[in-house]
Amino acid sequence: MQDTLLGLRGKRALITGASSGLGAHFAQRLAAHGAEVVLAARRVDALQGVAKQVEAYGRAQCVTLDVTDAASREALVRDIEPVDILINNAGLVREGAALKHSEDDWDVVMDTNLKGMFFVAQALAPGMRQRGGGSIVNVASVLGLRQAGGVVSYAVSKAGVIQLTKTLALEWARHGIRVNAIAPGYIDTELNRAFWQTDAGKALITRIPQRRLGQLQDLDGPLLLLASDASRYMTGAVIAVDGGHLVNTL
Repeated sequence: MQDTLLGLRGKRALITGASSGLGAHFAQRLAAHGAEVVLAARRVDALQGVAKQVEAYGRAQCVTLDVTDAASREALVRDIEPVDILINNAGLVREGAALKHSEDDWDVVMDTNLKGMFFVAQALAPGMRQRGGGSIVNVASVLGLRQAGGVVSYAVSKAGVIQLTKTLALEWARHGIRVNAIAPGYIDTELNRAFWQTDAGKALITRIPQRRLGQLQDLDGPLLLLASDASRYMTGAVIAVDGGHLVNTL
């Protein structure tokens, strides 16, 4: 797709959870296609390495954001408006059996993955509405659509993200704000690479119909589609990028 089709040049994109993994990669891809990028994370110093990579393509701004904190969200809006594109990516997981999952585990996952995602979108939506629209891309997961053991709060939070995406898409469509989601499957990142070398990790890979892990660049097409004008008639969509995980047999 050409930049003329994507329409990202001159647009301002905020990426939450941008210090590593998917968020850092998304920032680089959007910048490479002409967007001005704002990197957000709880610690600005953690963003400096990502900012240097983004600046190979254009300007990058680093801001402090704790998506679970109302004051932090309010300060963000004051510091970075206007925003045309929001990549709602901040998230975390607490692993363990459901019977041993603590209330603190549950709360921190829900507050970050679901509650924080909603309130960041809510904070930026008025500005988007005033300017005639914008694009919000929520990062969900195939575990919001299919079950796995040991990640109860994460899976439930991502199911909530999918429903949040569709609900906001319905409410905000009349204001020109599109709300869509990407649901990644198992993606190879620095954080999980060691696990995929274990026997359990290798066994899990064999259950993916494509028999391989996803790479970060496998998310580029859906990201650029949903963030850009190429998807101007799409809202409420959830795009799975999972190597066939969701269509696998039981």
